[in-house]
Amino acid sequence: MTAQRWGVTIPLAGISLVEHEQVYREAEEHGYTDFWSAESDVDGVVPLALAAAWTKEATLGTAILGVFNRGPALLAMTAAALGEAAPGRFCLGVGSGSNVNVERWNGVRFERPLRRVADVVKAVRMALDGEQMNYAGEHLRVSGYRVGRLPPQRVPIFIAALQEKMLRQAVRLGDGVCLTWVSAEDVKQVVAVVRDEAKKAGKDPDAFQVMCRINITPSTDARAREAYRRAITGYLNVPVYREYHAWLGRGAALRPMQEFWDAGNRKSALEAVPDSIIDELGVFGTPEECRAHVDRFVANGVTIPVMNFMNVETEQAAKAEESWAMLRAMAPR
Repeated sequence: MTAQRWGVTIPLAGISLVEHEQVYREAEEHGYTDFWSAESDVDGVVPLALAAAWTKEATLGTAILGVFNRGPALLAMTAAALGEAAPGRFCLGVGSGSNVNVERWNGVRFERPLRRVADVVKAVRMALDGEQMNYAGEHLRVSGYRVGRLPPQRVPIFIAALQEKMLRQAVRLGDGVCLTWVSAEDVKQVVAVVRDEAKKAGKDPDAFQVMCRINITPSTDARAREAYRRAITGYLNVPVYREYHAWLGRGAALRPMQEFWDAGNRKSALEAVPDSIIDELGVFGTPEECRAHVDRFVANGVTIPVMNFMNVETEQAAKAEESWAMLRAMAPR
């Protein structure tokens, strides 16, 4: 089984942005339907602007642009421009981010993320619908901005959600949710909340979109497990992800790793990552095994699976070659 949608996180590691013209064209020819940006090493907008010029039919999405790091007017004008560049093909994915990329990287207070997401999404939706952005919420007041160049088609808004309150809010306010760092089995728990809230909100629970970024290494290289071990210590010690995985039922299993991390003992934290957690959250093995694993995400309710290739190579040239090999190995069939 292969999902009707089959996406990939861009840009690919080791490949320069200017070289992504070949990436986009080949991936689209091989059946990839979606390109979703990840704002970390590269901003979330430029790769999609290039994709708008270098693709014909693929859906383009941000996963995600942060509502603390970008204000509502900037988000609205960015979404409108990308919606004009790729008519009917762009999705605006937003979310709160975390204390790391909000406070440590950008010097902005990370406060009341649930409320901030709601206020910004309401204001942005107002602007993208052609209204003047006059919005007064509990923690956000904006006025006077109007999108000068409205896109020819409506821009859907996807909302990144961790835990139940944000998931339910995302369903009420958005057109889809963005998931990350979940297992195929976790999807059942998450989608049950999504569908329940969709019914309450008067939306079709079977039609509501669930985009999921799936960390994947289509390789039998033993280094893949260690790459996941390092990634887990990096992500699942961030407070919002700690709370998320406690909600998903991993609190006790991850506690020793988190205690070592808090004590500043990075080496022991790495060693304390349970092998079972690596097996749950990591997707690795032969391309056929990986494709079957992704199919489990889809069977459990993901409507837009998006491959996030986890490289094991470290040298730039080798990393680029590896990225190309993974892209081709995981092309939909």
